[in-house]
Amino acid sequence: MKNKLLHISTLIIAMLSLAITANAQVDAQFSQYYEVPTYYNPGAIGATDFLRIRGGTRMQWVGIPKAPKTFLITGDMPLKLFNKRFGIGLLLQQESMGLYKNMSLGIQLGYKFKLLKGEFTAGFQFGMIDESFKGSEVYIPENNDYHDTNDDAIPKNDIRGTAFDMALGVQYVHKHFWAGISCTHITSPTITMNAESGEGGEEKNYEFQAGRTLYFMAGSNIRLKNTLFEIMPSVLVKSDFTFTTAEITGRVRYNRFLTAGIGYRYDDAIIATVGAEFKGFFLGYSYDYPTSAISQASSGSHEIFAGYSLKLDFSEKNKNKHKSIRIM
Repeated sequence: MKNKLLHISTLIIAMLSLAITANAQVDAQFSQYYEVPTYYNPGAIGATDFLRIRGGTRMQWVGIPKAPKTFLITGDMPLKLFNKRFGIGLLLQQESMGLYKNMSLGIQLGYKFKLLKGEFTAGFQFGMIDESFKGSEVYIPENNDYHDTNDDAIPKNDIRGTAFDMALGVQYVHKHFWAGISCTHITSPTITMNAESGEGGEEKNYEFQAGRTLYFMAGSNIRLKNTLFEIMPSVLVKSDFTFTTAEITGRVRYNRFLTAGIGYRYDDAIIATVGAEFKGFFLGYSYDYPTSAISQASSGSHEIFAGYSLKLDFSEKNKNKHKSIRIM
């Protein structure tokens, strides 16, 4: 047990030290973060005995042209090999904002072990991050005191680049609560984007650096005695050590079917959310009402997720047992 605790402590300290020197933050924002925890923490994979698939989109700051629009799909499941428990997962995210567009693809692997009356998962993610900029759509007004139409720092053509990306995380699941810490973009990858200058075919290079971001998530399911209700509080804190924000959410679920809740993101928005689950299918919606000055230009943000969960059975009695397709 002492060795396992030492390994966990070393991993957490390493993630903290890696996150100290941060650059541009590229991770998307989701109000229903509790539905897609593996997006923020690879240690969250295989946290249940279900194959879980979630897909959704977020339309941020509706009413503002070229405001961020994000698409995300995640899938994860537990896996048992050689009498050991593992987790595997996959995620794909794409976001457009202004003339920028980024895409992330990640494969997630995790090792599980019992400790402190719960289960730890140490997870690792590797994949790629793709960045592009529509330089061909840049418009700079003439005779402008603040912009130079000949500024070489502004691409005039479409540019694009790709880099290898990694993330690391640990999550602990207890029968009463769960909590995890993670660091995305742990190598702070630099994406080199190329474009033709249009003058003699000279190539110009533009660089974008994805900053390391530290996340902490925690939550609980509190069943009310002699009722069909559950209280489901959760919290998300994220920081690149230049900018730090947090949000807290409180939800109530009835009969494991209908869910409704409210949340608050510090200095940004009040969030209302509803959801429904039926026979493994899930549908959730959230609305962000901005509390910052951006409310003067936007009516808010909308987010919708859908998904499916399939129960997996790892018991020995089902080993090598199959149903006939004639009776399925």
